[in-house]
Amino acid sequence: MEKIPSFTIDHKRLLRGVYVSRKDITPSGDVITTFDVRMKEPNREPALGISALHTIEHLAATYLRNHKDWKDRIVYWGPMGCCTGNYLLVKGDYQSADVVELLRETFRFISDFEGAIPGATDSDCGNYLLNNLPMAKWEARKYLTEVLDEIKQENLEYPK
Repeated sequence: MEKIPSFTIDHKRLLRGVYVSRKDITPSGDVITTFDVRMKEPNREPALGISALHTIEHLAATYLRNHKDWKDRIVYWGPMGCCTGNYLLVKGDYQSADVVELLRETFRFISDFEGAIPGATDSDCGNYLLNNLPMAKWEARKYLTEVLDEIKQENLEYPK
């Protein structure tokens, strides 16, 4: 079997950042851009805790799907299996820099969030007890201040 493209990225050199992972054309001709929202350096720092990652998923998905300017373009937000980040799928042909401000807003929302986690009830979620709001807020603030607020070109393009 051929390696899928995401397994051809040199994870030994991959930094935290926002990367275009792929672009797909739907049968109707729409472009779907998949972003790699990399919160941890793979294999060089601890992965995100699964309960914090789950909370980030709930909060980011809720925020993005309600965003006044982007909600009609958001297709999906979800965690990576390796627990080093998330995928954001957006309808449209975009580059990494195009979503940085949206991600700043999203991670600011998460880091400042107070109250009940949206969708974290036994009737709304398949594992509603697997949430950790304090750690989600901590991880979101760390990514916001260390990566998104200080974004450089090396954090927007996959290593060659």
